[in-house]
Amino acid sequence: MRLPFCILFIGIRYIMRPMKSITSVQNEQLKHLSKLLSQSKVRREYGQTVLEGVHLLQVYLEAGYTPKQVYLPESKNTHPEIRNLISNLDEDCIIWVGNEALSKITSLNDADDVMTWIEIPPQGDLPLSGDCVVLDKLQDPGNVGTILRSAAASGVRQIVLGNDCVDIWSPKVLRAGMGAHFLLEIYSRVSLPQWLDTYQDKIWATALDGCNPSDLYQLDLNAPCAWVFGNEGSGVSREILEKVDGSVRIPMLGQTESLNVAMAATVCLFEQMRQRIA
Repeated sequence: MRLPFCILFIGIRYIMRPMKSITSVQNEQLKHLSKLLSQSKVRREYGQTVLEGVHLLQVYLEAGYTPKQVYLPESKNTHPEIRNLISNLDEDCIIWVGNEALSKITSLNDADDVMTWIEIPPQGDLPLSGDCVVLDKLQDPGNVGTILRSAAASGVRQIVLGNDCVDIWSPKVLRAGMGAHFLLEIYSRVSLPQWLDTYQDKIWATALDGCNPSDLYQLDLNAPCAWVFGNEGSGVSREILEKVDGSVRIPMLGQTESLNVAMAATVCLFEQMRQRIA
């Protein structure tokens, strides 16, 4: 019996291009991934990081980026979501990994998930104007990730992080950001006092102890500006407060003294957006 040409072609292609796979946790690539997942020093040294899960890879691809390598769990080789992913990837970048090997390095509770090795997008020149979110010594990955999502959703594209912030390319921040990293221009490990001296638009800081803070809802936020949000415990540092044009307070009813920094950032950014689209 003669086989259809398409079946013959697929069979020949499979023979010529066998499926690449890893079964041992001692594999050098997996060792490198493990270091990228756990050590910020290694991420900075190589300019690389790891995306965990299907969603982050999908957003990364939709933003026009190309991964170095995608590691797929062998147990999901027939999963519809995985098969759809494969159709959008160059087969040279796909490696199937045994579940036991993958579970040794992932930080996810579900070890049976996709891991993607990527180059961290290069930083351009620091912005001198335009809307910015500025993070001063934030340490909680969940807060930083939420602020990135709020910035992307409210139309603010420039994110500037001071030297003492959590590593924005760590797995925890990437997961909390839900792909927002790849919709934004991110500038990390910046000397904020020095940069703020060059920034040309208004600079506002949320600070309870600022001098004569302005009511958020009384501000005119139609012009471009930078918003500074400070450390979860100590707030915006004194050195940074000396550089801002004014401090801002969010009016609240009841006896609550302050909001979580991610919530405060979201309120400020969406009030800015509201004024501009009104």
